[in-house]
Amino acid sequence: MGSLLELYRIPQVTYGLFDPFLSDPVQFPSVYQLAPRDTSLPLAMVRLMLHFKWTWVGLVASDDPRSEEFLRDLQEQMVRNDVCVAFIHKVFTGLTENNRYLFYFLNQLFFSTVKVIVIYGNTDSLLTLRFREVPSALVYRMWITSSHWDIAKKPGYVHFDNFHGALILTDQTSKIPGFKHFLKSINPVKDPENIFLQSFWNSAFGCTSTIGKGDGAVCSPNASLDTLRLSYLDITMSDQSYTVYNAVYAVAWALHEMFLVRSEMESNRNGNNSGAYPWKLHSFLKNVQFNNSAGNRLVLDKKKMSVANYDILNYVTFGNDTEVLVKVGEFISEAPAGQEFIIQQKAIVWPRTWGEPLPSRCSKVCSPGFHIKAQEGKPVCCFDCAPCPQGQISNQTDRDQCMKCPEDQYPNRERIHCLPKRVTFLAYEETLGMALASIAVSFYLLTALVLWVFVNQKDTPIVKANNRDLSYILLFSLSLCFLCSLFFIGHPSAINCLLRQTTFGVMFTVAVSSILAKTITVVLAFRATRPGSRSRRWVGSRGPISLVVFCTFIQVMLCAIWLLLSPPFPDADTHSDPEHIILECNEGSLIAFYSVLGYIALLALGSFTVAFLARNLPDTFNEAKFITFSMLVFCSVWISFLPTYQSTKGKMMVAVEVFSILSSSAGLLGCIFIPKCYVILLQPHKNTNKF
Repeated sequence: MGSLLELYRIPQVTYGLFDPFLSDPVQFPSVYQLAPRDTSLPLAMVRLMLHFKWTWVGLVASDDPRSEEFLRDLQEQMVRNDVCVAFIHKVFTGLTENNRYLFYFLNQLFFSTVKVIVIYGNTDSLLTLRFREVPSALVYRMWITSSHWDIAKKPGYVHFDNFHGALILTDQTSKIPGFKHFLKSINPVKDPENIFLQSFWNSAFGCTSTIGKGDGAVCSPNASLDTLRLSYLDITMSDQSYTVYNAVYAVAWALHEMFLVRSEMESNRNGNNSGAYPWKLHSFLKNVQFNNSAGNRLVLDKKKMSVANYDILNYVTFGNDTEVLVKVGEFISEAPAGQEFIIQQKAIVWPRTWGEPLPSRCSKVCSPGFHIKAQEGKPVCCFDCAPCPQGQISNQTDRDQCMKCPEDQYPNRERIHCLPKRVTFLAYEETLGMALASIAVSFYLLTALVLWVFVNQKDTPIVKANNRDLSYILLFSLSLCFLCSLFFIGHPSAINCLLRQTTFGVMFTVAVSSILAKTITVVLAFRATRPGSRSRRWVGSRGPISLVVFCTFIQVMLCAIWLLLSPPFPDADTHSDPEHIILECNEGSLIAFYSVLGYIALLALGSFTVAFLARNLPDTFNEAKFITFSMLVFCSVWISFLPTYQSTKGKMMVAVEVFSILSSSAGLLGCIFIPKCYVILLQPHKNTNKF
């Protein structure tokens, strides 16, 4: 029909849904569409889904080109906004095809976790799904549709309560003044020639018109549409009716303008009638621009037509089979970003089994402390929940990734928020620091007491044996070794970091080199007893002391190079302990640190070797055996220290080094000097040359 009318350029004004195919001015120059473009309908539906966090949605549509285009546009918007399609069910036109797929569709509904379904398309096709026969498949779900599918069109096929709470997107309309009064006042009695009104009246009231003939009850001449139940007819103007109204209004306006122009032309031509041909109406229809009685601007120019705006209506049913549509929101496509979608959530009446907005998801919510882990081969909405990795948190649901805590914070047990890390170091106030400091001071006092005993008994044989001066140097260095361990306890500072390792290295070098000098003195003293031996000149005090000075000088040079090139410095370790910030001294150069330890170990190994070889030399006060045991203890402590030091972090690492310093120093003090003090104090009769 359209092609035939096009041959004669007869204007065609359509009030149906906007069709992009008909908007081509080359193929259809005589077609004028009143309905606005509905390209924003998919976006409006997706915004509705996102607002209520419905990310797992089923789609039902009739099998026609318009529905195909709608599904394509809707899926594009869903993909852009991470909303997933659970299933797509197409309803065919033929009843046979629908019966074939009906069982499959019902299985999808019963076993799917989908709680929200979008339905779109031709009403007659969709009603073949026989919704009235399967109410249980519907009432547990939220239905989103457009006004194109009129769920109240055929009540014999649809049980109203099944769609209670549905959300319907309709083209925005305005109230037409006098429309309700017009509907309430119409009656076949007043317009007996209107056969359409008579037929509708007989169907609506279940009676026989007073004008016609029939076997039923005679319609009352005073009947009014106002008395009909709302579930069958809502006397507010629908969006389709509004479009029809505008179409008639536009044609009337164009005809009015055309006849005004024609009247002026006839008056100028002295009544010469040029004829009112249909094609002449085109120029007036193209220029239609006016405000209708509702105050809305009406334009038929295809280039100036605007995109549709939508009202969001809530479909509510009542126990007496009445229904009502309540506006709960709107979508203004041309509004600024973030302001185009408005919803009054508290005004929405939800499906009877809901009571509140329920989520429609493929997977459970990933609670705070977890993040989304995609399932292979599944849509993005289907995922597993994995705990946040160590050191990370998520304080929101469904986080794609967890966030790292700042370096000075750590996650709580649930990994929901970050807590400030506690600053820690080996302090004097804590039990471990207090115990180590007490031990260090106690051994320092004990060493000082031994030194006092030796000075007080300096002329006795046991003190004079094996170089008395070396014993004084050894005791003095051991006392400083005990005290230098205090540099490792307390808040790390620049001075502490510079002094503690270097002081420890130099003092231990003095102590171990003194022991080395004592063992060499024992060997040389034995050889000096042989006639003509040249070793006598090395037995005096100057030779051993020179050896101590030389060995110590090398260690001092190593420490000086260390301090010049890469000195130790205070540092804050935020990585070793997840809950603490460890204040420590960074050694600066591990090579220098282990070089200092290695040099001490070399001296200790030399002392142990010489003492072991001299352990059986015949001498009254030969202390080679005691030195051997002391070096054995010393080496055992520091050999155990290395792996333990490497495997610990924080203040325990410092405690390990302090313990090693104290235990090795105590080993030297105990093995070398305690036996001598025992003889001096408890068995003085043995402290003679005769014994």
